[in-house]
Order: sequence, then structure tokens, then C-alpha cells
Amino acid sequence: MPTDAPDEQLVRDLDETGLLARIFPLLPAGAATLVGPGDDAAVVAAPDRRFVVSTDVLVEGRHFRREWSSGEDVGRRAAAQNLADVAAMGARPTALVVSLVVPGDLPVAWVTGLARGLAGASEPSGAAVVGGDLSGGRDVVVAVTVHGDLEGRPPVLRSGARPGDVVALSGVRGWSAAGLAVLSTGGGAAGGRPDGGPSEDRRDADVDRALAAYRAPAPPLADGPAAAVAGATAMLDVSDGLLRDAGRIAAASGVAIDLDGAALRPDDGLVAVADTLVRAGGERGAGAELAATWVLTGGEDHGLLATFPAGTALPGGFRPVGRVRTAAAGEGRVSVDGAAPRVSGTGWDHFGGR
Repeated sequence: MPTDAPDEQLVRDLDETGLLARIFPLLPAGAATLVGPGDDAAVVAAPDRRFVVSTDVLVEGRHFRREWSSGEDVGRRAAAQNLADVAAMGARPTALVVSLVVPGDLPVAWVTGLARGLAGASEPSGAAVVGGDLSGGRDVVVAVTVHGDLEGRPPVLRSGARPGDVVALSGVRGWSAAGLAVLSTGGGAAGGRPDGGPSEDRRDADVDRALAAYRAPAPPLADGPAAAVAGATAMLDVSDGLLRDAGRIAAASGVAIDLDGAALRPDDGLVAVADTLVRAGGERGAGAELAATWVLTGGEDHGLLATFPAGTALPGGFRPVGRVRTAAAGEGRVSVDGAAPRVSGTGWDHFGGR
């Protein structure tokens, strides 16, 4: 029996048409949308006559937990990771299609929150949510397909890095991994300020920043097309960890990448979060060492890692973090300051973990 208050309604209280009627008004239209939700398929303008397409899926219990993230958080995260893939090709995002699986006992407010999150992450880049599919199931599954416009430029692939290129990164480093660590240890440190540690206000602000980075990452989408215009030779979205993703560029390009340890030194705030967890007993090792591990192996910040010819004026938020070298026989593809990285693992693997 439907509840009286709309905000308390569950998915099973509405039919498909009723639930979609709640979602559609919350989604952005987008300048490239010719036909939006409501027909068998959407129609999106493609001035360049080429388009970039990618897809990602978020599965409850595997990629997010409802006790950790609101519907809006999950919507922002689902959009962000797809929009970042398009930006990493040097394209401008234009449209997203979303397939959603939801259980009947899910509150409708969670679903409308998801729609608001999708809109909030997509609208600033001009991308629209133009349709998708809706189904019932045991767990929440959010599958997003994104399209992008190259605007007449060639795509920036992973395979174009050359010896002598500068390796540069745009976006935050390690903050999403820090947020996951905080949540995994029950929300972070409890109790008062540790002796010699950061003030309680600063500690709380740093922890809040880490939680926000995990729940709703904000990739530097405009820097993808800017990198393409500036002549980037290779680029990708850092979703599975800096070491793992740098290794993907190196392998695709047949080169080695040497990262600059000083350039990748953790932010003071990130070290403060690590210190908080160490003092609370939630993680082992020194705070600075833990924070450095987050920077090198933590995924889902969705920054952009790119290579540029030496001497290029780096665009947007890119800053140099290493060099591309000729790969020597038998050496690892990625090093830090000329040596093997002194961390355990290289990043996230969907089937093997870290």
C-alpha cells in the first residue's frame, strides 16, 4: 500500500511510468540533444561526424554501499567516472544513457537523489542524460554509457607517448583512497586531538574532504580537451591507481615512465588523514608512508594523466610528475625516482583486488 508522503514512498509503490516521471524532470537536456527521453532512442547531434563512447557500471556491494553513500553521491560518481573517460580521449562530453536496476524496497527518494547527482555532475560540462532503461532486481546497479564530441581533433590515445615526453597529472591524488580507508575503519578516528597532531577542526575538514572525494569525485573534465589542443601525445583517466594506469600508457606506447617522487609528495591534508587513522589503530605504518601509498595506488580520483612533448606549456591544472624514457629490456614499465616503487601493489584490479 502506498505511503502518504511522497518522500517516504518505495520503488514498489510506483509503476515504471510513475518512477520515470519522477526522474525525467531532474535530468539536464543539453545543447546537443535533439530528441531526449521518451522515445525508443535518443537523438544527439554529432557535428564532427565522429563520437567517443564509453561505458561503466556500478554494482551495489562491489563499487558502493548505500550505508556509505546517498543516491545523489552514487549518481555523481557514476556520471563522473564516465565523463572522465571521454575527457581522457580529448573529447567534450555530450550525452549519457543510464540503465538502472533497483529493488522494490528502495526509497523513491534515493532514486530521485541519484537523478539529481547525475544531473549535478553532468550539467557543468554541457552533457545531457538522454535516456536509458529501468528494471527491478535484488541490488542497485547503475550502468552508464557516455558519448563525447572530438570537435574535429584526433583522439588522444594511450599509445602515443614517446621518450623525452613530460608526464603530467591534473586532478587530486589519493583522496578517494583516503575516504575509502576512513569508511572502512568505521568513520575515522574517535576521541580527542592526538598529541602533536592536527587540530580537531583541521582534522575534521581533511576527513570530510576525503569522504567527499570518495563519494562524489570531481574530475577536471575541461582539462581533457585542453590537453588535446596543447598537443598531448597520450592520456587516460586515473581510475585504478597512478602506478597501474601509468603502466597502461607505458605498455601501450612501448616505453617506460619514471615518476618524480617529490612531485607526488602527499598533500599535508592527506597526511593528516593518514595520521588520524594510524593514531586510531585503523591502519598500520606511519602516516606519511600510508598517504604516499594512497597517492601511488589509490584509484577513483579520476584525475587525468597525460604525456606532452618536452617544452609544452602545460594547460589547465596539469603539473609535471615525471618523464617518459626508452624501455630497457627486463625493467619494470613504471619507476619512481629511477627505482622500483616502494609500495605494495600498483592499484585496483576488478577481479584480483589490489
